[in-house]
Amino acid sequence: MGNNAKEKTSPKLAFCYSLGEVGCQMSWYMINNYLMLFYTDVVGLAAGAISMIMLIARIWDAINDPMMGNIADRTHTKWGKFRPYLYMAPPVLAIFNILTFTAFPVQGTAKVILCLLTYVGAGMAYTACSISYQALQNVIAIDSQVRMNLATARGIGSSVIGIILSACAMPMILHFSGAEVANAHGYFVTTVILSLIMIPVFWICGAGCKETYAEQLHANAQEEKLGFIGSLKEIVKNDQLLMVVLATILGTICVSGRMGLLTYYIIYVVGDYTVIATVFTTMTVAQLIGNFFIPWGTKTFTKKWYLIILNIIMCIGFLLMFINPTDNKPYLLGVSFICGLCNSSSSVCFGLVSDSIEYGDWKLGRRQEGIAASMLSFGVKLSTAISGSAGVLLLAAAGYVAGAEQTAAAKQGINIVVNMVPFVIGLLSCVPLLFYKLSPKKVAEIRADLDAGKRACDK
Repeated sequence: MGNNAKEKTSPKLAFCYSLGEVGCQMSWYMINNYLMLFYTDVVGLAAGAISMIMLIARIWDAINDPMMGNIADRTHTKWGKFRPYLYMAPPVLAIFNILTFTAFPVQGTAKVILCLLTYVGAGMAYTACSISYQALQNVIAIDSQVRMNLATARGIGSSVIGIILSACAMPMILHFSGAEVANAHGYFVTTVILSLIMIPVFWICGAGCKETYAEQLHANAQEEKLGFIGSLKEIVKNDQLLMVVLATILGTICVSGRMGLLTYYIIYVVGDYTVIATVFTTMTVAQLIGNFFIPWGTKTFTKKWYLIILNIIMCIGFLLMFINPTDNKPYLLGVSFICGLCNSSSSVCFGLVSDSIEYGDWKLGRRQEGIAASMLSFGVKLSTAISGSAGVLLLAAAGYVAGAEQTAAAKQGINIVVNMVPFVIGLLSCVPLLFYKLSPKKVAEIRADLDAGKRACDK
């Protein structure tokens, strides 16, 4: 155990681990950025129906995350706890991705029910993949900085595939639509292609990420198996993890909610459908650049303060976009670059969760990588449920009418929803981080205690 301090980040491991995020994004990118537009402009669902679908599906998806985390924690196979799900779940996810972007020839209530069921199915399959992938980081490395480097690799993978998807997704949709406006065929074929590529990407990640430290990390932890409710009661005692989850909920409402509505801003306020790919590509290129600064930023300012700095800069970008809504491309892309640069903050959250798992093991004497990782995912899903449901209702309240020329008041309403609301929520997301106390020094002390078999709960 004394060699833990000498652990180095393996480039091969970092690359294989990053592929898991590539697989996740190949599924979730379409859902997060285009599903609402698909529902309004292609399927023809009313705002109230979309709001109901988003709320039900995403709340269930959020609740399902801790369940999956608990299942993974209790899994024991020759491949480990988490890797088996990276082999089994992706084909199921591919099927439901395709069904979610299928315009079924039905009307009325049947249409709403089919959209709900396919979306829920996609969410559950995605949960099996993403929770296992997130938890994997905590058993393939033991050093806090190495885990942060793996989270950085994950962020780089997210940015690279994001750049590709931002540049290609809408052009692919329009190409397969055979028109200047996206249609059902375009969305369907694009989703089929991405889903088929996604499956082997997940498999390579699972094959290359061995759960090297699982046995060592669980050697002295309590072995009593808790049920789902018991695991939840135990995990909520981890006050530092709860601070990260709360900050994540607010941060994701801010960022993911805005990204889901950004297409409306570009189409109806900026007034150019073709600029969508340029803006999204600019933001993802900036996010990629931002990810390369994470090791430096977290070492220089600590994870906590670097995350706060990024959030504040991002909020300034939102404010600039709100104050001056314009079709001036250099200005639009410049501000989008600033916002994208700060989107790399999501990678820092994974590092905070890893440290919180160590803290939970030290404080409570129980190690729960799966359910701890699921709590962060729970925060993300809960926030997307809130932002997805509220977003479409806010658009309707602003006067948005699908497929029509928007009034000046509607355009101003879209501007407020896309920029000013995230500005306020982004600032609020910094508040829980002020109560996060796991400094690098404290984490090192906790790791030393755990290596020596000492825990706070034993005192």
